[in-house]
Amino acid sequence: MVRYSDQQIVDRLFNEHADQEIIVLAPIIRGRKGHYKELFEQFLRQGFLRARVDGKVIELTSRPRLDRYKVHDIEVVIDRLKVTTANRKRLVSACDLALKYGKGNLMALPVNGTEPRYLSRHLMCPTSGIAYEEPEPNLFSFNSPYGACPRCSGLGQVTEVAIDKIVPDRSKSIRKNAILPLGTYKGSWVFRQIEAVLSGFGHDLDTPVEAMDEEVLAAVLNGMDEPLRVSSQAGLSDRTIQFEGIIPFILQQAEEGGKAVQKWAERFTHMVQCPECKGSRLKKVALFFRIDGRNITELATMALDELHAQMSGLSERLEGRQALIANEVVKEITARTRFMLDVGLEYLTLDRSARTLSGGEAQRIRLATQIGSQLTGVLYILDEPSIGLHQRDDHRLINSLRRLRDGGNSVIVVEHDKEMMLHADHILDIGPGAGEHGGRLVAEGTPDQLRASDSLTGKYLRGELSIPVPAERRTGNGHRLVLKGARGNNLHDVDVVFPLGTFICVTGVSGSGKSTLIGDTLYPILARHFHRADVHALPYAKVEGLSHVDKVIEVDQSPIGRTPRSNPATYTGIFDIIRQLFTQLPSAKIRGYKAGRFSFNTPGGRCETCKGAGVRTIAMNFLPDVDVPCETCRGKRYDRETLEVRFKGRSIADVLNLSVEEALEVFADLPQIAIKLRTLMEVGLGYVTLGQSSTTLSGGEAQRIKLSAELSRRGTGSTFYILDEPTTGLHFEDVRHLIGVLDRLVEQGNTVLVIEHNMDIIKVADHVIDMGPEGGSGGGRIVARGTPEEIVRMGKGHTAGYLEHELV
Repeated sequence: MVRYSDQQIVDRLFNEHADQEIIVLAPIIRGRKGHYKELFEQFLRQGFLRARVDGKVIELTSRPRLDRYKVHDIEVVIDRLKVTTANRKRLVSACDLALKYGKGNLMALPVNGTEPRYLSRHLMCPTSGIAYEEPEPNLFSFNSPYGACPRCSGLGQVTEVAIDKIVPDRSKSIRKNAILPLGTYKGSWVFRQIEAVLSGFGHDLDTPVEAMDEEVLAAVLNGMDEPLRVSSQAGLSDRTIQFEGIIPFILQQAEEGGKAVQKWAERFTHMVQCPECKGSRLKKVALFFRIDGRNITELATMALDELHAQMSGLSERLEGRQALIANEVVKEITARTRFMLDVGLEYLTLDRSARTLSGGEAQRIRLATQIGSQLTGVLYILDEPSIGLHQRDDHRLINSLRRLRDGGNSVIVVEHDKEMMLHADHILDIGPGAGEHGGRLVAEGTPDQLRASDSLTGKYLRGELSIPVPAERRTGNGHRLVLKGARGNNLHDVDVVFPLGTFICVTGVSGSGKSTLIGDTLYPILARHFHRADVHALPYAKVEGLSHVDKVIEVDQSPIGRTPRSNPATYTGIFDIIRQLFTQLPSAKIRGYKAGRFSFNTPGGRCETCKGAGVRTIAMNFLPDVDVPCETCRGKRYDRETLEVRFKGRSIADVLNLSVEEALEVFADLPQIAIKLRTLMEVGLGYVTLGQSSTTLSGGEAQRIKLSAELSRRGTGSTFYILDEPTTGLHFEDVRHLIGVLDRLVEQGNTVLVIEHNMDIIKVADHVIDMGPEGGSGGGRIVARGTPEEIVRMGKGHTAGYLEHELV
């Protein structure tokens, strides 16, 4: 890339074209479609008589018309002169004018030549003439309009209409709902337009779509370039219109319509990689700049360990001025990537979307930032930073926390990980139980002091309590689900067998491809097959054995409801039965109360001051909103008349304030309610109140409520359950409860698949699939599979060694 000053441009023309006749051109249009009639008229008004169009000089007085659908290059002829000393002043003037109209660029074409010479004030390739503005940092940012790809606005994805969703059944005619967005025939304007389009091809609204050529369907869906004559209703003259097509209309609604319209449009669209930037999110220009042969997108898509290695040796490969410029920047980059490696994130790439990170990964990124800041006298508080971390990487995280401590800081970690506890300087054990049974400090001190204590945690740490290894492993029901050729993200054409009717555990170091294989490939396949879910699996060859499964359920740790109105009682269906029970009470029958009277979501029995919320939200302008108890119902949610109906001396509000444990005593002789409450007890949630807001439940509690709802249903015995790291936020005792629940699901004939690093879960599994051997590009393969004992015997991968200690 070169750039010249105005003086250098003139000197260069004198040196290269002395005593030659040349044409000085100002490039105006490069590679764009259009007829440019107005542009040529503008040139004429400005006094220019000639232009060079697609390599040929033409007279503008002839009013040229170009093909509007072809790509054109247009330069205006500034002057034609011989390069001599006598003409120097004229050449300088011509160059100034060319640079003005060419926005800093000009072309010099010898009269007898065909290849022009490109010259520019900006960075430019001297042979192709491609010129760029001076690079600024925002050119390399997809969050800036200067750097973002113009097609996708820096998102890397664009909305595309799926024709299969618009025309799902080609055996139907358009009159009979072949085009889903239109529905069945109505005498509306859009159907008359489509009828006019079809009649031009010799078809009508009753022709099945499969009998039409692709050209006909394309005209209906994508519109037509030619004007369309549409017959109007009786008494009115025909109209000539430009038919835009179904697809452009849907895309317009997806971008510009209201929320309801956008939701409608989303039924027929999906997100695909932007065809212009190929997912890089940047303008093409940004990708032409390279360091050590790589552009910014190639560096951002490298795993952090590869990027660290690439940058570490960069200074040695640069020379002179380049090395001087890069030295400090490279030092900063390698220091920051080193911090990321130290907390076990070597498999991540810099372009990874933040919303795809687990809580533990996001927390470790923030931790790496803090290590890099090298502050002292800071109190750091971390909530379960070991989430998603394999045992192999535990010590690296612990060392990072120790480095913060040794730098003169204090580190408080809320954690259930055994290794983390044993490496702490001081432990506080809160308990003894959960909910109202907890909230006390039951033990504190060094790890050795806690081991010696009588607390539940102490008993697990010293081995007095433990989760036993099962005496025998289940072999399943003899059927298998087989996934072949999985190759999404870092997977290397993986073939995997899932024995049905067993407890399967997928393990491997962070970034080895577990979530890609299960969450992004297997689950979408099953959800799409059994539930017609609008999800797309990553690339795979085929799947076998679907006939042996009847549904798939993903039990994750997302909240059971989005608003404070949802609670365990409403989610599990207990509240519906309790409301029906209250309608059967004598006082309710006398007053004619129906089930709706006892709902806090509908008018009738709820407190209308707070609309059944029990609290009133006060907007604090520049501060967070504050919830205060409703002054009318005093937090009870219902009006006075509704609260007068009582069961065993308790109103409906009193029932919602009962813990699961207390409610089981009250409703013990009502089987429908007692069964659901008992399953909540079995998953260790006896302390949760029936009316506790779903937004106050932890991820682990939400997951166990979902599991209890599954247990209380009448199962088919062929369900495939998928859980991703269900032990997040769980104590050893909670893990024991969870294993009991999962075992019950398997005993009913179902298949339970868990992605997990917790050795207590892995050691009780019937079948283990270990992925790796490393993370990122070093992973994506199945290292070993079989029972935990077989994994240990094979001795492959990082999991086997840790599992061996658990099976002893």
